[in-house]
Amino acid sequence: MDAIPLTLLDPATPPAPRAADAGRSAKREADKLAKRLRHQVGKAIADYGMIEDGDKVMVCLSGGKDSYTLLDVLLQLQKKAPVDFSITAVNLDQKQPGFPEHVLPEYLRSLGVDFHIIEQDTYSVVSRVIPEGKTMCSLCSRLRRGALYTYAEEHGYTKIALGHHRDDLVNTFFLNLFFHAKLSGMPPKLLSDDGKHVVIRPLAYVREADIEAHAAIKQFPIIPCNLCGSQENLQRAQVKKMLQQWEKESPGRVETMARALADIRPSQLSDPGLFDFRSLGRRGDAVLPDAHGWLGGGTPEIADA
Repeated sequence: MDAIPLTLLDPATPPAPRAADAGRSAKREADKLAKRLRHQVGKAIADYGMIEDGDKVMVCLSGGKDSYTLLDVLLQLQKKAPVDFSITAVNLDQKQPGFPEHVLPEYLRSLGVDFHIIEQDTYSVVSRVIPEGKTMCSLCSRLRRGALYTYAEEHGYTKIALGHHRDDLVNTFFLNLFFHAKLSGMPPKLLSDDGKHVVIRPLAYVREADIEAHAAIKQFPIIPCNLCGSQENLQRAQVKKMLQQWEKESPGRVETMARALADIRPSQLSDPGLFDFRSLGRRGDAVLPDAHGWLGGGTPEIADA
């Protein structure tokens, strides 16, 4: 009689997990993640009134994990949405050397989604204007935005959807705080400066880590940005590194800061244009002197109340 393996006789030795069980577990986790993304995107759309009945939504697709996830979740939500809206994926081919032009068209055709590729050589402009070693992101972003806005106007798109996520919103707030001395950020919904375009960010509630996990599961054909991706010590990269360290030290801190962006208390800040501090607690109707009156000495010049 053959000897019985000791592992079968020892009750303390757990059986090795079967591949099928591991596969089912992975699928459950993937389904839970997809459900969470749909919930967060749907809630952001509802909270900010991002998409209305009859909207023509232009989804800006860069080839990165964020925009792929945005398109994927919007296509899922579109099937059961309470309003009727169309989706068109639009990519700007900036004519970067070595850019794999076939990747996005092949992927989008496989989905059966309406799409368009804009061809505009912004790469040559940025390379010519920006000195070697300097940050290209700002100019590149402006040129890209101009091309996308122009296309949206020419073709009657009512909403422009971008793939910025929760971590981007927090990152931008601190970027403006530390380097531009202002409390402003990246809103989930905005009207362009010329009043012609409504820009929406449906991933505003979604963690970057969840997007990374979803992109890996879906195996999106990621296209890296070689124009500026190799540049070191960018201000945004510095802020991102700081936030990652904070999150490592105190898990949940970024989520807390993200919630704070939607809970503004003007009276607890210092902007006299946002809150009427001058009238706060005033006694009587006397006109208040301006700064010249306080600092210049003598008879103060009277400022309007």
